[in-house]
Amino acid sequence: MAQPLITLDFLDTPTLPAPSPDAVTHADTPSGEVRVNPATRTGRARKLYLESYGCQMNFSDSEIVSSILFDEGFDTTDSLDQADLVLLNTCSIREKAEQTVRMRLSQINSYKKRRPGMLVGVLGCMAERLKSKFLEEEKLVDLVVGPDAYRDLPQLIRQIDGGQKAVNVLLSREETYADITPVRLNSNGITAFISIMRGCDNMCSFCVVPFTRGRERSRDAHSIVREARDLVAAGYKEVTLLGQNVDSYKWASEDGTEQVNFAQLLEQVALVSPQLRVRFSTSHPKDITDEVLHTMARHENICKYIHLPAQSGNSRVLALMNRTYDRPWYEERVQAIRRILGDDCAISTDMISGFCSETEEEHQDTLSLMELVRYDMAFMFFYSERPGTLAARKLEDDVPLEVKKRRLAEVIALQKDHSRERNARAVGQVHRVLAENFSKRSDEHLSGRNSQNQVIIFPKKHYKKGDYVDVLVNESTTNTLLGEAIG
Repeated sequence: MAQPLITLDFLDTPTLPAPSPDAVTHADTPSGEVRVNPATRTGRARKLYLESYGCQMNFSDSEIVSSILFDEGFDTTDSLDQADLVLLNTCSIREKAEQTVRMRLSQINSYKKRRPGMLVGVLGCMAERLKSKFLEEEKLVDLVVGPDAYRDLPQLIRQIDGGQKAVNVLLSREETYADITPVRLNSNGITAFISIMRGCDNMCSFCVVPFTRGRERSRDAHSIVREARDLVAAGYKEVTLLGQNVDSYKWASEDGTEQVNFAQLLEQVALVSPQLRVRFSTSHPKDITDEVLHTMARHENICKYIHLPAQSGNSRVLALMNRTYDRPWYEERVQAIRRILGDDCAISTDMISGFCSETEEEHQDTLSLMELVRYDMAFMFFYSERPGTLAARKLEDDVPLEVKKRRLAEVIALQKDHSRERNARAVGQVHRVLAENFSKRSDEHLSGRNSQNQVIIFPKKHYKKGDYVDVLVNESTTNTLLGEAIG
């Protein structure tokens, strides 16, 4: 393969030490993961190079884009020097994510000057907000497409081929891409994402998602179950149901005879096959119900792991964030998880340090909530104002950067202790592990996750990727578990 002409070395490293590759504690790295779609070689005339930034929803969307353009005569390539079309699927959640994409576009455009036939486009969450800057002011791209307009890509590309710039960032109240079978290019053949809904109706004051992904709409339940069945038939062993807020999933048939909520959908997918593990993300504390928790308890193949973002441990700050719950409500939901699913159910969270007007005492409330819940893992950030959000319009970003960073460091340090403590609980127990890949350090070891989403590494022996393996854990670290396969 040709040497890469452009690298990803410009990606920022966090201020604090980055976690190891198998880490379960994530600090200030919302755009740290970048995926390049691998090459397909089916003889199609044109080549698509697609980079995806940020969240699982973006990675899932890139599979939809690849499917649409595959039907339009594009193979994917993992080498820029072969690309006819370069697309960046962008994230706009944090300022760092936008800085990363801007730097990347500058790199690509310096290369495009030597290859003027190359087309460059931006997809996803940055598209609507920055379309005029990208197209007209900075002249970085030929194409800007929002997350609800991917079906329009073939027509837009023809427009560019005709010598024009192209843009479609219209948001939809109906689009779910339910009839498009994603090309699973970034999958290991074992785990896959299934998008069950799009958009978000929760107007959290710090968040741009309602403005970049539009209003909430749920996908046809039958198409979701059918996609799960197709994945099982293709040999997949695990699916993750994706949505900005899966607990608010609610689909009804046009004639009104069928209504499916998230707990019912979760059960329908679990019943596809007892050998299919089911995960989901993300849950909103205001919406997760006891019905969902009891459904998880009934089905062994629904993983006992819940991502339940708190964002803050203080009720006044939560009100400013427009999270629509207070601390006592959040604590009650955690208690329900422990009551119905037990202490071994893993809980992870998101935490924002230094939100507008947060006092030192309110920061201490976040630390005390962490002490109470003792999360298995957390995504932790200091607040960065996003243009267009309610907070940017109505609240003053008045916590000094040095204070934000110091508070974040305290949150990270505490979470490392809790992750180490929660992992230590697994030592001496046998865990059912789905082997997903070789260990990053050795092809003689396999790496997989248990029901609680903990990474477990063990000698491969005669096992292979895709096997369910019973592993006796004999050692733990902050980030991983080590063990031996038994049986």
